[in-house]
Amino acid sequence: MRTISRNRSPFAAVLKRELSRMTSRRFYFGVCIVLPLFCVFFMATIFGSGQMENLPVAVVDHDQTATSRSVIRTVAAVPTFRVTEHYTDDVEARTATQQKRIYGYLVIPENFEADVLGGRGATLSYYYHFALLSVGSEIHGAFETVLQTLSMGPVVMEATALGINESQIESFLVPVNQQSHPLFNPDLDYSVYLTHPFFFILFQVIILLVTVYAIGSEIKFGTWREWLDCAGMNMFTAVAGKLLPYTVIFMIMGFFANYIFFGVMHIPFSCGFLPLNLSMALFIVATQGLGVFLFSLFPAISIIISIVSMVGSLGATLSGVTFPAPFMFPVVYYASFLFPVRHFVEINQNLLYGDYGFAYTWQNVSALFAFLLPALLILPHLKTAILSRWYENIE
Repeated sequence: MRTISRNRSPFAAVLKRELSRMTSRRFYFGVCIVLPLFCVFFMATIFGSGQMENLPVAVVDHDQTATSRSVIRTVAAVPTFRVTEHYTDDVEARTATQQKRIYGYLVIPENFEADVLGGRGATLSYYYHFALLSVGSEIHGAFETVLQTLSMGPVVMEATALGINESQIESFLVPVNQQSHPLFNPDLDYSVYLTHPFFFILFQVIILLVTVYAIGSEIKFGTWREWLDCAGMNMFTAVAGKLLPYTVIFMIMGFFANYIFFGVMHIPFSCGFLPLNLSMALFIVATQGLGVFLFSLFPAISIIISIVSMVGSLGATLSGVTFPAPFMFPVVYYASFLFPVRHFVEINQNLLYGDYGFAYTWQNVSALFAFLLPALLILPHLKTAILSRWYENIE
């Protein structure tokens, strides 16, 4: 049995032992450094220019006149669109939309030019694929904008011919002037509000998996006795000394990610780097606490890997980034508070969009600290499970 030097504390012994284990296996380098760096690169580049452009749409022109061709050229000039097909049949265009070869199409009816010139009601219909919510919203908004402008054209021409000046035309065509001021994201850039939280959602999965694997590998490979002997049979010392190197590495990766997102990509934020990094550090420690708690409930690595993968995946949905959590089904909404990433997103939305102060985030900060309590309370159960060797032979 291995003896611990009197000049070295049990915590230092566990820490040195874990550092030796980390540097002896390339696996840890891959999951702790290479994978987070890949996630940073992936999230920094996935949204491209930040806006949807050149979405494929089609036109069904039943009129085949100069006016209909002018409408098509106007639609093609919209940056959101790229007219890729010209159909002669509505059914054909509908089938292409259902198959997602295109995301929408415009129908120009017969006698469209004659109706416009004759002052009769002319209708332009458009259809779009709305199962893809974000794409459908972009298509809908672009069609509404361009067709509203087109619908005013004949009226303006006729009013001008009658001698009415432009200010009078504008007053009866647009009696109420609309001004749009998107707060915090004036360019309507997807990367502004998705890049940062989505990285930490992916990062959460990595932290959970590394945490449970680092502890579970001691049981899986039968080295748990040496581990506990180094810690003087103190479970807190054993877990804290083992996880500290990963905590430091994850925090460095988090600092780097914040620098890339806010320093290099210039994503706007209302606070300094210090609050962002402090909240990130607290999130990492809270996620590790959740990992320790889950592993202590099921201290078999073959079981817990599947469980934490599911928990990490649920965090992506319940974080409230893509759909507001308060408007989810009540049971799901309250369950979202069991995920550290939910509180982390709440804190960071406060910091990024207004920095309204600690009074608005103290509950989420307290919740992240609270994730450490169950992990500490369940450590005796984990020690009992390890010493009993109940889970040692589970494949």
